[in-house]
Amino acid sequence: MWKMILRFLKIILIVAVILVITISIILLLLSMQPFVPNNYTQIVKTGGELEAKYLAMGASQVEHMEVSTEEEWGNINVYYPKELTESAKSYPVVVMVNGTGVYSSKYPALFKHLASWGFIVIGNEDPSTCSGSSADTTLAWLLNENENPDSRFYQKVDEEHIGISGHSQGGVGVFNAINEQPHGSLYTCAVSLSPTQLDLAEALNMHYEPDKTNIPVFLLAATESDVITPDGAKQLYDAVKNDKAVALRNGMDHGKMLYSADGYVTAWFMWYLKGDTEAAKVFTGDALELLRNQLYQEQQIDISCIN
Repeated sequence: MWKMILRFLKIILIVAVILVITISIILLLLSMQPFVPNNYTQIVKTGGELEAKYLAMGASQVEHMEVSTEEEWGNINVYYPKELTESAKSYPVVVMVNGTGVYSSKYPALFKHLASWGFIVIGNEDPSTCSGSSADTTLAWLLNENENPDSRFYQKVDEEHIGISGHSQGGVGVFNAINEQPHGSLYTCAVSLSPTQLDLAEALNMHYEPDKTNIPVFLLAATESDVITPDGAKQLYDAVKNDKAVALRNGMDHGKMLYSADGYVTAWFMWYLKGDTEAAKVFTGDALELLRNQLYQEQQIDISCIN
């Protein structure tokens, strides 16, 4: 009798161990998966010629540099055009602000895409970015490199053209990096992707004040988001007093807003940071492609002057 019980318990123990190992392997594999598909520029649907143009990869080959820091959030990741090291010109910058737990190393495809259009794109491994502090520290590192003769980025940073983009909690961090951090005045323009809406952010102790923002802001959100509703997006849009644009991606969920509107995100930065007049047609002029794109709804644009 006891032998049968012991044998039964042994079988249960073996099954439990196998189950734990299997779950651990599954969780490990999931943790290794990127949050942005490596081929997203090929599979994301577009609804306009300019959206398709700027979703495609740019002309530059891209290189990557990872830098260790003494910060508790770990490393800095930088993606940049390969020709930068041999070029005499400076390059505009985009600082990326992570969503909750979405480290920069989890969405490299987004960095590579933007860098291929001629930007230095920089981010970090901070899992909690709402204050904008780690974004500021990351930008400060790059600015220091711009003054360091031994750095590959020496005199390669166009300090007059610096943008910032963030998703979810990072969308909150965008506003706080601009309005509350030491280097906030250096930003030229911003993109906030599906940011935590104002009332929910307050409940989560992620305070931000979009009405303080004095640079152009592009707000994008998903119609199926549980983080920001259409009404929440309108409230946030109305709070911004400077030049601005907003659009909600039809049928999209919150997570995929990190990359699904990247064609227009790239166009925004190409216009404001590189003076691309073709990209400007998404937001200004007679065509205003953003307003005509049927993949989006609730589009509004309030831009008082041409960049």
